[in-house]
Amino acid sequence: MPNVPQAERPAFQDAQHAFTAHLRDPHSQPRPADVEERRMAIYRDLFYNNIEGFIASSFPVLRAITPDDAWHRRVRRFFAEHRCQTPYFAEIAEEFLAWLNRDDSTDAGDPPFLRELAHYEWVELALQVSDADAQTPALDRNGDVYTGIPVISPLAWPLAYAYPVHRIGVDFQPQEPGPQPTCLVVYRDRSDTVRFLEINAVTYRLLELLQEDPQASGRDAVTRIAAELQHPQPETVMTHGRSLLAELRERNVIVGTRN
Repeated sequence: MPNVPQAERPAFQDAQHAFTAHLRDPHSQPRPADVEERRMAIYRDLFYNNIEGFIASSFPVLRAITPDDAWHRRVRRFFAEHRCQTPYFAEIAEEFLAWLNRDDSTDAGDPPFLRELAHYEWVELALQVSDADAQTPALDRNGDVYTGIPVISPLAWPLAYAYPVHRIGVDFQPQEPGPQPTCLVVYRDRSDTVRFLEINAVTYRLLELLQEDPQASGRDAVTRIAAELQHPQPETVMTHGRSLLAELRERNVIVGTRN
């Protein structure tokens, strides 16, 4: 709904705007004079605690490593500043992540991996509720993923981070990026369980090539990797690549071959 100039709004809309502005940012927006403090406090706590609780449950590691004051400062700023584009509670975590990636302000205690960790934690929730596999192309579930054209599951996401986000917790908080990117594939298996698998750069590149070229066979992708590596024994790469493709299908990262 487009914004209506205040002079043209009915009085009840002015009351609504004042009420919600105070709920979002009670420290900057005054409480409506016709609502007593006791009643207003109930609404303030109800709305904020609902949003804060959902964000905390969606980002449990981030919540655990963030001091209470810093955590609530950040969530209150999100609540005050961000205008969600969805009415669904399940998508609030994505809205929070989007706001966090745009937010230029920093807290003195913010870890350098904050945004990467938040993204990593959001991925699990996103894959839990995703229906990206509702419509899949015609597949041969038992096809040869080496000679055929492997199909990457839409519920398998290859990811690369500067920090080892899958190991971060209260007792491990690196202050510098790792010597090499941390490569992971996060996927939902056949029992609808979201799993995280640490992979090396070669496996990450293999998945990247198969996603970039949906007409490439498994052999094509592995051959290209052998060439990129300039391996002195390319047949060793080919043998390993064939085994790797089979393992990825076993894990449901690859769901079959294209007919």
